[in-house]
Amino acid sequence: AMNRWLVAIVALLLGFATSLGAQESYDVIIRNGKVFDGTGNPWFLADLAFQDGKIAAIGPHLSGTADTEIDAEGLWVAPGFIDTHTHAGGGLTTAELSHARPLLAQGQTMILANPDGRSPLDLAAQREALLKDGLGVNVGQMVGHGSLRQAVIGMEDRLATDADLEEMKRLLRAGMEEGAWGFSAGPFYTPGSYSDTREHVELAKVAAEFDVPYQSHVRDEADYSVGVIEAVEEIITVSRESGVPGVFTHAKVLGPNVWGFSQAIVHRIQRARGEGLEIYADQYPWPASATGLSAALLPRWSQVGGGDSLRARLNDPPTLARIRAEMVENLARRGGADRIQFRRFVQDPSIEGRLLSDVAQERGVDPLDLSIELLMLGSPAIVSFNMHEKDIETFMAQPWTMTSSDGDLTTWMEGVPHPRSYGSFPRKIREYVMERGVITLPFAIRSMTSLPAQVYRIRDRGLLREGLAADVVVFDLENLREKGTFTEPHQLAEGMIHVFVNGQAAILDGEFTGVLAGEVLRKKVGG
Repeated sequence: AMNRWLVAIVALLLGFATSLGAQESYDVIIRNGKVFDGTGNPWFLADLAFQDGKIAAIGPHLSGTADTEIDAEGLWVAPGFIDTHTHAGGGLTTAELSHARPLLAQGQTMILANPDGRSPLDLAAQREALLKDGLGVNVGQMVGHGSLRQAVIGMEDRLATDADLEEMKRLLRAGMEEGAWGFSAGPFYTPGSYSDTREHVELAKVAAEFDVPYQSHVRDEADYSVGVIEAVEEIITVSRESGVPGVFTHAKVLGPNVWGFSQAIVHRIQRARGEGLEIYADQYPWPASATGLSAALLPRWSQVGGGDSLRARLNDPPTLARIRAEMVENLARRGGADRIQFRRFVQDPSIEGRLLSDVAQERGVDPLDLSIELLMLGSPAIVSFNMHEKDIETFMAQPWTMTSSDGDLTTWMEGVPHPRSYGSFPRKIREYVMERGVITLPFAIRSMTSLPAQVYRIRDRGLLREGLAADVVVFDLENLREKGTFTEPHQLAEGMIHVFVNGQAAILDGEFTGVLAGEVLRKKVGG
């Protein structure tokens, strides 16, 4: 009996010794980095280990080995950045852009596609298109109000009937059941501008059933119609009456007539939050916006019925005179012809990258008459220099403001796009943290990570926590910067040393690996 006890004790001690000597084995260990966990807390020194696409361990001096070991001494480690408003979804469906390198170079590991009320109505087909060539980043989808309206009502300028609303609700519910993360609207644009607040409230009630936010490019960012303050109040009304969180997307006050109004908008949002409403904003850190010349200058009534109807009105002298008179006011709202730069126009590429004022002077015509000539051919894409830095800083400093880009993915060297497509996230850190001190680095990181994850209910991302997805960036703060400019935008951002998407390295030692580890993420219905 004594021998049996001795054998058992020796076996136990040997087993204990073996377990002490055993080392964990991981896919990746990042050692010695300054870690921001995404909460807004200050950095701490720690190692991170990944296994099977998840964060397996976080802590100082982790034991164990890994297939890939990275020394991040002197570098900063954070959750991957989430872009809540981007037009990159279309580019990601193409073989030439599915790699998402301009996004990865900014540290983006997830985007939300289909903003401004525009989306495919068949999200399953979009998901298939996104996956067919592989994905460099993770993608979440939203359902667009303008697309619902166009499918049911077309480009008619009228209110929705009860039957119209029921059909739009059916289409919206189908998108929500496909795992959409948000309900996007763009009542500034046609046909969304033909809707009333009730339409948005009734549809948002469906979104509320699925616990997703209502994200709106508001009805007016200046003083075109209801005014920017009332336009933000519309988001608050939709939230109050439907129960959804509301997002004032790419927050701005646009043009000299409304510069300084950011303070009043912040007050309205704070008051709504005090009332118990979940109201947020997102913002890109640039003094210029980008849109179409038609959206910037044309009255909405002139666009009823679509392009053919617009051209017929432009060809009718009395109607053209009415349109032109309103265009005079709209150009003034934008700050004049020297604040509008053409970024893309396939019908006349010679104007790309140039100011409306310069092209008009060269051709010896009035800027508005040139605009009308161009609008007869199509709608040139423009960059519009119409924001004031004080307003940018006011919105950025709010704890409820996320970071977005409102960018796109364009074929390399195609057109002269807004540089936000290439450098929004690094620019916010370089310009507003490092150079101006408007916000702190932990605050900026939080606005790019855990805050969007909270707002859009993305429960497995946005934080560095054991068990969450291993979307992680490692960057060199001293060299993190945007390179693109308004005249030479096609330049990748710098400073991202390692970028991991679902635990796989998309950028390693500053070089793209070619690995496409992104997924189309679906919100769990009811969860």
